[in-house]
Amino acid sequence: MTGIEELLLSRIRDVPDHPEPGVTFKDITPLLADPAAFTALTDALAEISVRSGATKIVGLEARGFILGAPVAVRAGLGFIPVRKAGKLPGATLGQTYDLEYGSAEIEVHAEDLSADDRVMVVDDVLATGGTAEASLQLIRRAGARVAGVAVLMELGFLGGRARLEPALDGAPLEVLLKV
Repeated sequence: MTGIEELLLSRIRDVPDHPEPGVTFKDITPLLADPAAFTALTDALAEISVRSGATKIVGLEARGFILGAPVAVRAGLGFIPVRKAGKLPGATLGQTYDLEYGSAEIEVHAEDLSADDRVMVVDDVLATGGTAEASLQLIRRAGARVAGVAVLMELGFLGGRARLEPALDGAPLEVLLKV
């Protein structure tokens, strides 16, 4: 394990039985509260984004906003929020995706992306992969190219990687921690 992995893991708190009994929630708020850990995380994700040739960062609601915005600033790139349906003003492009029980929809302002853009998706967790997969579809429908997906941690037991890899179409999936 590397020094950054140890630092990041040491600042992620397990919260048992949240949001429901039997689930252990990975709380990143202690990491965000620690300037050294938050800076190390931001630097690592910015380095991945620059190395990929990204021109924009997409942050997925809601913790992807917290991570993606400083990554964009650090990397000198633009930041684009991908929000739950109905939260962005004006004209949007939406993408519906399946959840375990039902469906959800995310949206983006399509005019913020162009054919010249290579977009890195940043989020805190890769769980089932549904939101990340839908964001890749949105990025491509807006005319931009996918540079990859970068996440703080992957919850491997939920199978998100298997769902996401076909949608990546060869773009990298970068994970700092596998739990």
